[in-house]
Amino acid sequence: MLVTIPDVLDAERIRFIQAQLSGARFVDGKLSAGMTAQRVKNNEELAADQKLLEQLNNIVMGSLIKHPTYQSAALPARVAAPFYARYNTGMTYGDHVDDAIMGPAGQRYRSDVSTTVFLNAPSEYEGGELVIRTAFGEQKVKLEAGAAVVYPSSSLHHVAAVTHGTRLVAVTWAQSMVRDPSRRELLFGLNEARESLLQSQPDSEASRKLDISYSNLFRMWAEL
Repeated sequence: MLVTIPDVLDAERIRFIQAQLSGARFVDGKLSAGMTAQRVKNNEELAADQKLLEQLNNIVMGSLIKHPTYQSAALPARVAAPFYARYNTGMTYGDHVDDAIMGPAGQRYRSDVSTTVFLNAPSEYEGGELVIRTAFGEQKVKLEAGAAVVYPSSSLHHVAAVTHGTRLVAVTWAQSMVRDPSRRELLFGLNEARESLLQSQPDSEASRKLDISYSNLFRMWAEL
């Protein structure tokens, strides 16, 4: 399941983030990559700066994890602090799947759901599409600043080479309460229908039955 969320960050927050990143120090992205990813990763990531990271994370993650579409799509149990990545002209990230287990010792989590939040406009760079391989073929994603895409961490994906300009994104991962992506997709669709019925026909028998079915399927599949 691939879900796009158009309105995670508003224009004011995007301007603040861009201003902070414009003067920040970036390092080779390979420093955070696993053994396999190191061979195909060519980007830069924001250097560890506790004060700056705290400011950015409060905005980016504070907005993302509160968004109802993200909550419904990811069903997050644990969410990681993001990496802030920069792709200048010529940079790319080849085909890979995200590491199955992430985090430092004592804070390990399973990566079930990946999320990319776009931090600058697509008109500011050429190329740089996030290309996700799905059962329906490759899906190319290049969203407006402030939008996000949510997809299974097990998906084979890559970032196409940036041919002009600079691409800025925040990338984060979540361990979901529902490990299986097909079950998450089913619950996401059911929840959309459930919420629509609860708004339009809150007292109907159909709303009651769908609400019960969603709740009990979630209970059956959830892991905490």
